[in-house]
Amino acid sequence: MAITSLKSTVTRMLSKIFHSPKNRRKVQGIKSFKENQKVEEAVDPKDIGYREIPLNKIVGSVGRYRDFDGRFRLLKGRPPERLQRIKEAMRQGINLPAVELYRIKDEYYVLDGNHRVSAAKEAGWSTIRAHIIDYLPSKETLENIIYREKADFENKTGLFDVIELTEVGQYPYLSKQISEHKLSLEKVSGAEVSQASAAKDWYDTIYRPLISIIQRSRLQKAFPNRTEADLYAYISFHQWQKGRKRKYGIGLDKFVPKSMQKFRAKMAERQGLEFQEMKRMTTAFLLINVETRREDRIMEKLFAYEQVREVHTVPGEFDIIVKLAVERDWLSSDSEVIGQFVQNYIRSIPGVTKTQTIIPISSMHKNNH
Repeated sequence: MAITSLKSTVTRMLSKIFHSPKNRRKVQGIKSFKENQKVEEAVDPKDIGYREIPLNKIVGSVGRYRDFDGRFRLLKGRPPERLQRIKEAMRQGINLPAVELYRIKDEYYVLDGNHRVSAAKEAGWSTIRAHIIDYLPSKETLENIIYREKADFENKTGLFDVIELTEVGQYPYLSKQISEHKLSLEKVSGAEVSQASAAKDWYDTIYRPLISIIQRSRLQKAFPNRTEADLYAYISFHQWQKGRKRKYGIGLDKFVPKSMQKFRAKMAERQGLEFQEMKRMTTAFLLINVETRREDRIMEKLFAYEQVREVHTVPGEFDIIVKLAVERDWLSSDSEVIGQFVQNYIRSIPGVTKTQTIIPISSMHKNNH
């Protein structure tokens, strides 16, 4: 009888603690989109398409924020069969439809797909594919102005969630850099380059190398309230736009010439000796026309190059197909590396009359057994 009474008392105490307003808020955890929308005055929707979203940035729901805790687990009741089917589909590797999300600043709210988000978080996924509607905050605060500049930068360049700046005007400055880099690439290649391609090349061959130098110089220790991107913008502005020489950190000045393209070329000359993690092989296919009865001799010359992996003679519009694997120096783009190799080595072979280069966008491979 005493034991029963004790159990009853403990149960009432735990129930009172668990269901108190303070702890109920802790359990529920996720945010309401409508409440945050009202606070931020975010009433201007913009469709920004599909992309992979970090699950830890999904913090709430549009209509079901009372149904899930902070880890998107159902708060009460037995998990519905639909949720179990979603979990099973994920275990089997079945592709599920993209979730629908609303975004306010860097936080995402589920419009459709609460159970998919719940299952993905439980399964330990880091990202999930989503269709996103961005709601821009309209309050004229410093934070909101910077965010709107960031959103515009990301939509123009496709560089999402990789550059964090803390000053007004810096995102437009980086956009200007990318536009200048685009013109430089077009001048070198003689062909039009898309804004997204130019942005990616700029990020890989200019932004990331300078960020690496900043990291190695430990410069950020002197500016604890600034991001690495802030330091990149400051240094590049004063070196490349103002032409000022400053002592930024140990060994930093000698790596940063007075122009963006000179910096890019200087880094390319290093051939990745100090940054081995940035080296990789670039694969391409080369279609070649040759003069009649010179196929065998040209095939032998082609096959002698270390970069040539396969050579085939074929019927049809072209005479020879070559598979190339060229080491990409750590700053040049794929098209530059392949283009230079073809120009310097392939087109100089006597009897080669025409070439066409194909660089794969994505690939799948099978291992030979």
